[in-house]
Amino acid sequence: MEKRTLIAVALSIVILVGWSYFFQPKPVPQKPASVEQTKPAEKSQTDQALSVPAPQNPEQISLTADSSGSDVTVETDLYKAVFSTKGAIVKSWQLKKYLDKAGMPVVLLKEPGSVPSLGILFESGDRNLPQNIIYTASKDGLILSKNGISTGEIVFDYTYQGISIKKKLAFYNDDYKIDLSIETLNAPSYMIVLGTNFGVFDKEQSEHKGPVLLADSNRKEFDGKLKETQLLTGYISWIAQEDKYFTAAIAPLTKVESAKVWKEGETAEIALKVSSQKQDFLFYAGPKEYDGLKKLNVGLEHIIDFGWFSIVAMPLFWVLKFFYKYLGNYGWTIILITIITRIPFIPLMHKSQQSMKKMQAIQPALASIKEQYKKDPQKMQKEMTELYKKHKVNPVGGCLPMLLQIPVFIALYNVLSKAIELRGAPFMFWIHDLSMKDPYYILPVVMGASMVFQQKITPSTMDPAQAKIMMIMPIVFTFMFLSFPSGLVIYWLVNNILGIAQQLYANKKAEA
Repeated sequence: MEKRTLIAVALSIVILVGWSYFFQPKPVPQKPASVEQTKPAEKSQTDQALSVPAPQNPEQISLTADSSGSDVTVETDLYKAVFSTKGAIVKSWQLKKYLDKAGMPVVLLKEPGSVPSLGILFESGDRNLPQNIIYTASKDGLILSKNGISTGEIVFDYTYQGISIKKKLAFYNDDYKIDLSIETLNAPSYMIVLGTNFGVFDKEQSEHKGPVLLADSNRKEFDGKLKETQLLTGYISWIAQEDKYFTAAIAPLTKVESAKVWKEGETAEIALKVSSQKQDFLFYAGPKEYDGLKKLNVGLEHIIDFGWFSIVAMPLFWVLKFFYKYLGNYGWTIILITIITRIPFIPLMHKSQQSMKKMQAIQPALASIKEQYKKDPQKMQKEMTELYKKHKVNPVGGCLPMLLQIPVFIALYNVLSKAIELRGAPFMFWIHDLSMKDPYYILPVVMGASMVFQQKITPSTMDPAQAKIMMIMPIVFTFMFLSFPSGLVIYWLVNNILGIAQQLYANKKAEA
């Protein structure tokens, strides 16, 4: 019984944690009742003169495309953004407060691809028309700073033969948000698009990368495996392109017609479909930092997904930030949280250790029952049950504390690996980033050694052959933890040390 239980517990942890880390299954977009399947829109030629019949019907417009265009740069203390008067789109976006692996500012967007970033597309007529026309910008650029101008506005305007398109953007020096307003006159309904090239998209990340939206309070993710275009109606809170730590998002401030997701090459694109002549949006391009997103009051904080056991992860996240205010080091904060989360399990661990001792004491009797009734399994089970009752032993009591700690472990794993607050957070010595693996693998090896020692001092009812099999588990865990965030390894190591201390105390008390 004990062998099967321990193996089941160990395999459960390996499967739950290993699957979450190495495979990170992408949620299959749930097809709501209001989803329409359509064919992907065909791409048309760009950078050429485009014209269609006169605008007697607003769905048929006549505009002239131009291959030229000038840059409009906006710079704040938080980011540097470059817009183009050609299409009034974003060309590049650089975050000043966050550095990449090379020590350079994180680039959220480089030169736009085939699908414009923060651009608009007309679904009727030529899809490329709006991103090819040349707008007039109200300013050549804008510089905001803490000690200078703190807010500013740029308007991109296009007017031709009764057709008018106006894009107004309001910027704030101390915030990543932008107030965006789009007004059209005698123009067809349009889509406002976020291209997939809006994102860091580190290939080493196992987390979701690509389009995501919040519709009717349900988070839906998409990626390049999308097979058919999806049109989603209902209450669209926001659409976004995301990676592990950063996002670019658009939240309509009034109800829009729908959201659309479609395949574009090897990636998936996302857009809001708009039919009203005037529509206001909140645009955000920056870190997935919970407090900053929540204060926007558009539900964008829900883009931070702690996955399984998020009901446990969120309180852990709040506690982590609370203690960090006083300790100023996330490494010591993790150690403190490990101790705190261990306290509720102390009585259970104590009962578990007592149960293991009792199981060890009745092993000769169990062996006798197994030998005596080996040809009668039902009778054997009955006699073993009676023996457990007589000695007040719970055969599965030894694994219960471990099972109860699984949600805490997975929740903390998701917090430590996804919270941007831990990105680049140092501990001490060689640990310079608690969200990354130990570069020298010292912590995982020490953690594995602690597991071996803990097994050695823990009472066991297994025969020597079974005990050798179970010794494989520390090896499996060590290799699994080699790529885990060092903050998580610290948690598991400290948890093992506390378990060893409690076991040594229990062993000493039992010998007294």
